[in-house]
Amino acid sequence: MKTNFTLKVTPNYSQRTFTIREYDNGKVFSKYRTFTMSKEEFEEEALNTESDWKSFLRTTDSYSLIK
Repeated sequence: MKTNFTLKVTPNYSQRTFTIREYDNGKVFSKYRTFTMSKEEFEEEALNTESDWKSFLRTTDSYSLIK
């Protein structure tokens, strides 16, 4: 059970992707990378909050598991 988990999202501007790391009590336990996005979509997603990214992971298949 995830007790105290947070997300850190890092944009890659040249590839127009995001790397999403899930931390549980300060330790990385999952790492995801989004698929390449259009310029408009990337700029829009760059404004996401942590809640938005959690929802993104729950509701889309537009990413792959890295770790």
